[in-house]
Amino acid sequence: MSAAVVSLRAGGDRSFAGTGTLVRLALRRDRVMIPVWIAVIALMVLSMPGSLQSIYGTPAARADLMHQMAANTSLRAMVGPVFADSLGALTAWRVGVYAGALAAVLSLLVVVRHTRDEEESGRQEMVSAGAVGRRAPLTAALVTAAAANAVLAVLIAAGLAAQGGAGAVAFGLGVGGIGLVFATMAAIVAQLTESARLARGLTSGVLGAAFVLRAAGDSASSDGSSAMTWLSPLGWLEELRAFAGERWWVLALFAAAALVQGAVAYELAGRRDLGMSFLPTRPGPAAGRLGTAGALAWRLQRGSVLGWGLGFFVAGVVYGGVATGAADLVRDSDQAREIFQRMGGQSGLTNALLAALTGMLGLVAALYIVQSVLRLSGEESSGRAEPVLAGAVGRLRWAAGHLVIAFGGAALLMLLTGLGFAAGYGKDVGPLLAACLVQLPAIWVIGGIAVLLYGVLPRGAAAAWGVAGAVLLLGWIGPALKAPRSLLNLSPFTHLPKLPGGTVHWPPMLALTGIAVALVGAGLAGLRRRDVAG
Repeated sequence: MSAAVVSLRAGGDRSFAGTGTLVRLALRRDRVMIPVWIAVIALMVLSMPGSLQSIYGTPAARADLMHQMAANTSLRAMVGPVFADSLGALTAWRVGVYAGALAAVLSLLVVVRHTRDEEESGRQEMVSAGAVGRRAPLTAALVTAAAANAVLAVLIAAGLAAQGGAGAVAFGLGVGGIGLVFATMAAIVAQLTESARLARGLTSGVLGAAFVLRAAGDSASSDGSSAMTWLSPLGWLEELRAFAGERWWVLALFAAAALVQGAVAYELAGRRDLGMSFLPTRPGPAAGRLGTAGALAWRLQRGSVLGWGLGFFVAGVVYGGVATGAADLVRDSDQAREIFQRMGGQSGLTNALLAALTGMLGLVAALYIVQSVLRLSGEESSGRAEPVLAGAVGRLRWAAGHLVIAFGGAALLMLLTGLGFAAGYGKDVGPLLAACLVQLPAIWVIGGIAVLLYGVLPRGAAAAWGVAGAVLLLGWIGPALKAPRSLLNLSPFTHLPKLPGGTVHWPPMLALTGIAVALVGAGLAGLRRRDVAG
């Protein structure tokens, strides 16, 4: 008996062997991505009290906001209900859902990257041939995600402490809690699927469903009492009531969900072989049907394009539907009008709001184009590009298949966004389509930077995420903080015309398009001259 216990304990210890080394490796590999994500989320949250103070500077203005939000179901669906009129409570209301969603995206990307991605590329097999336990990779991925969420929670709590210590701690823990819930959920999905792409897609789909449930619940009830809100982890953050009489017991929901899901992930990890999954991959046809490099690129990226496209269309419908109501909320505030006009132009508040919203979605589309371009890097580093290039397919032809999807997909996303805005707003189809499509030159510049980095500095290609994150940060909080014009001009989106309502100036748009073409050309030239990873 005692020998069996000793053996079991030894086996358990060995199953986690090498965890510390893998954690250090994961942190080193993500030394750019994780800090950028944390900085974007934290700065988005910490900049909000000052912005809200400039818009709703008096108790009367904040009380009026609460009254209007209680009556506006569309805006509640977008940002949730307001539970108190302090600046801290308004900050939690305004950015809580989005900060939680971004923490969830960061967590799922980290976990899938260090579990299923490693197995799919074959690197995990080599690592596991050494003194690495069966559960060490999963543990390292979860520890890395937990560390990122802990840093984010501390930054949010420290930054909002001036608004109320208890509320700041609750809000920071709530945002970090959402990250942990989706980290452990991604760990489960990574055991079930054989593809990292599918694992990211399924977990993102769960996040989308959580957002829809939360939106439906908040639309149905102004006090957060809807059952649909309680079914969503994003709704739990609202129900925590940070800065509005904190419900500390709600944190137990995050802890319980993370612990249960983590236990399930560990159980699944112990029951499967390395590289295998519980949901078998569908076998392909007996005869190949992919005759070109472009067809292969489309096969690899079609799920991503369709998922992003659906999300952008739905976002357009939602934002179009709330544009008029949102304008009513700030119509009497000179400071709010100034902020929105700086973001979206000068031709009427509703047009300025529409221009600001289309610009924000253009910034998000920059993340899509970076992801799509860097698929080239993923194919190369995994070794899948080498067999393709060993045949009658040149490097430029291979890269062109992915770049057509990246740059053309960005155009499709903005077209669907315009159609969504038109459907939600109910009029002005042409101007709204133009407002969305005018974002493309700036989006393409970000894509061109990603191509340049991949072609010339393949090991630094991930820095494209940092560029996209910096541009996103400038666009989201720069106008609200009245950042210097010289700083805002670093973003290509600053040089776009503000539509609808503004005037189209073609020279900046043509210049941005030319810069994008030059960047892509330089990146492809670098790809032709350097070695391709085998």
